[in-house]
Amino acid sequence: MAPPSEPSYPSGLVWFRRDLRTNDQAALYHALAQCQQVHCAFVFDLDILDTLPRGDRRVAFIRESLVELDETLRALSGHEQGGLIVLHAVASDAIPALANTLSVQAVFANHDDEPQALERDRRVRTRLAAAGRALHTYKDHTILERSEVLAQSGKPYSVFTPYKNAWLKKIDAFQLKSYPVERHAHRLAPRPQRHCQPVPTLVSLGFEATALSQLKLPTGASGAQRLFDDFLGRIARYEDTRNFPAVKGPSYLSVHLRFGTISPRLLARTAHRLMLEGNPGATTWLSELIWRDFYFQILHHHPHVVGHSFKPAYDAIEWESGAEADALFAAWCQGRTGYPLVDAAMAQINQTGYMHNRLRMVAASFLVKDLGLDWRRGEAYFATHLNDFDLAANNGGWQWASSSGCDAQPYFRIFNPVSQSEKFDPEGQFIRRYLPQLAGLPTKALHAPWLARPLELQEAGIQLGTHYPLPVVEHDVARHKTLARYAVVKSATGLSPQR
Repeated sequence: MAPPSEPSYPSGLVWFRRDLRTNDQAALYHALAQCQQVHCAFVFDLDILDTLPRGDRRVAFIRESLVELDETLRALSGHEQGGLIVLHAVASDAIPALANTLSVQAVFANHDDEPQALERDRRVRTRLAAAGRALHTYKDHTILERSEVLAQSGKPYSVFTPYKNAWLKKIDAFQLKSYPVERHAHRLAPRPQRHCQPVPTLVSLGFEATALSQLKLPTGASGAQRLFDDFLGRIARYEDTRNFPAVKGPSYLSVHLRFGTISPRLLARTAHRLMLEGNPGATTWLSELIWRDFYFQILHHHPHVVGHSFKPAYDAIEWESGAEADALFAAWCQGRTGYPLVDAAMAQINQTGYMHNRLRMVAASFLVKDLGLDWRRGEAYFATHLNDFDLAANNGGWQWASSSGCDAQPYFRIFNPVSQSEKFDPEGQFIRRYLPQLAGLPTKALHAPWLARPLELQEAGIQLGTHYPLPVVEHDVARHKTLARYAVVKSATGLSPQR
């Protein structure tokens, strides 16, 4: 619904969360259209920050992106005192208090459907309402959300392909249209003197300054745009390059989508246009954006997936436990499984906070179906270490790998880590980059060092068990254990290994 042509509130407050940009920002646009004066704020929420490691790269990314957002808001406002109010507090307390201090009539924000965020927003709405103030929220993080794409029965889809087909039928120019924020930017208000402070440093937030130096990606809306411009020059080849971790194939925009430093409508609008022009890479990449919407609507309609299998029968699986299981988990986390592609993938996430999408599937499958460990352990590890961690997508990906999610791979389809390595890193470039101790091995031996000839190991200066670990499990043995472990779900799902 379009906002009124004349402002209905004397003043309002935009609460930035996972939407750290001014361009095509739904809540900012609606606030500017409905208020005579608009203040802008971001809260470094202690309820979130207190759960994070002190070297968290994501806080560094947010902090740098806020510096740019503050500068952009100041330029748009035309006020020397314009810009972003940045607080370091519990958000559910700070936003109602700030609304009171600023004497605004309404707070504007964009939807966040994660359970913790919904509870936070419920508390904020209640406190604002008690003071006679409103909380208005809008769709911004996805293209189509919640119940916008439903089956003819009126129920949400749980299989991706029919969801995608319905999504493509529903999408139109209106859904992809950009919000013209600049049209009303003159209504941005100067900050009160007490809030004319620069964005806090990492150290003042209680985080290590080294988190910033570890961040190897461009930040803010300008950084996102640079990545997107670069990707557009090679998007036509995306289908051919996206599965090879040593190749520059992905857009690398996932962290920017996570924190909203680029508009998903811009990305989908561009990909949709290129798809209609017959661009094969854009067609595949648009499907990835639709998967993102799909997982968000799954989280909205099935919040039990947080902590439980989408398919309840899979919660009956008995995972490995005890000291030996803990040791296997530690080996996986530290990249000491003895399977080079898995170990290189874990080295990538540990060193950079990023993991290639193909490797996410390989690493997840190995944890669940080779080591026999609960998928929730891996999900939690990724949640802590991924720069682009998004609950809906991370949960959906792990449940896909463990076969417990919606439209997941059947439980009897188990990635072979060696054949995956040979197929997707055929020259061993990725492995050599992250496991330099193996660099001297011939390529054929690189994918399974325990099968290398003694002379090959000797010439490469490698003693297995010393310079690189022996495999912690034997894949074929682990595969049979997995099929037995998953037997408890066969009767419930109707699946059979012979299918």
